[in-house]
Amino acid sequence: MEFTGGGQLTVRITPDDVGKRVSVRRTEEAGLPGAKFTDTVGVLTSWNDGVLSITRRSGEVVRIDASALVAGKVVPAAPARRRGPAATFEELARVTARAWQPVESEPLGAWQLRAAGGFTRRANSALPLGDPGMPLDAALERVREWYARRGLPAYVQTATGAAGTQELLAAELARRGWTLEVTAEVWTGALAPVGDLDADVSRVRLDRACDAGWLSRYQRFTEPGPHVLKVLGSGPSVWFASVPGTEGAPAAIGRCVVDGRWAGFMAVEVAPECRRQGLASAVMAALARRALDEGASAAWLQVEADNESARALYSPMGFAAHHSYHHFRSA
Repeated sequence: MEFTGGGQLTVRITPDDVGKRVSVRRTEEAGLPGAKFTDTVGVLTSWNDGVLSITRRSGEVVRIDASALVAGKVVPAAPARRRGPAATFEELARVTARAWQPVESEPLGAWQLRAAGGFTRRANSALPLGDPGMPLDAALERVREWYARRGLPAYVQTATGAAGTQELLAAELARRGWTLEVTAEVWTGALAPVGDLDADVSRVRLDRACDAGWLSRYQRFTEPGPHVLKVLGSGPSVWFASVPGTEGAPAAIGRCVVDGRWAGFMAVEVAPECRRQGLASAVMAALARRALDEGASAAWLQVEADNESARALYSPMGFAAHHSYHHFRSA
């Protein structure tokens, strides 16, 4: 099927292109003179009953009536990155998983079921990096059963926005009533510029384990039970940074996991009364220098979609979004 909308604009996509990355143009008010055009780029995840669903890089799903199309074409799987280290989605998915390991895990084909007493969705969700070895509905039922036996909600972590990500799986989860609860982004960048930050690192202390003071600044849990300590201490080479405060809890903290060429930064937090003093940059720089000493050259971190302060901090350091990831909860 190929049809023309106006001028030289031509629709060159069909339902056979589901699963491919496309760029389309549609009219806001089809058939009316002076109608406005809207462009959408993303993965074509379905084309049923004359309606297209396109998943954007962010994970947002756009539904378009085929009759409103005036142009459409298949485009390369992902745009070329202008900065930062080259990396595939699968490489980053495995590196980030090793930096935040669960207390227990079990394979389901090429999926990994992960649990850690409910401490963070990342450590308590199924990570699908291939074929589960059975039809999707059967796999999802196994996921539900596995988490139910542990008294936990069933989550599946998916990714969008890069070559090899999981737009089709995310669309199937949504179609089956799974609820999207959290969206974040994995950002990557060169490590050396972080280590070269003009920051006073003299007060930053680096340790192999987190102590009670570090935990008192960390805001992701209510009680630091064994499962929390297990997750925080997991990874190939783990470092904890802290800047002493004037009263009890540190003024700033951070965590870094070195894994081959990668250094992953997490849990960078600054006491509210100590913000805008360069402490977050100091923590990042100190951890980066230690990671460089261990042979790392590339960096990654995770930023929630609505965390504007984190984006403002990390973007000048050379970080940029690589892909988005999402946690879907079973209905």
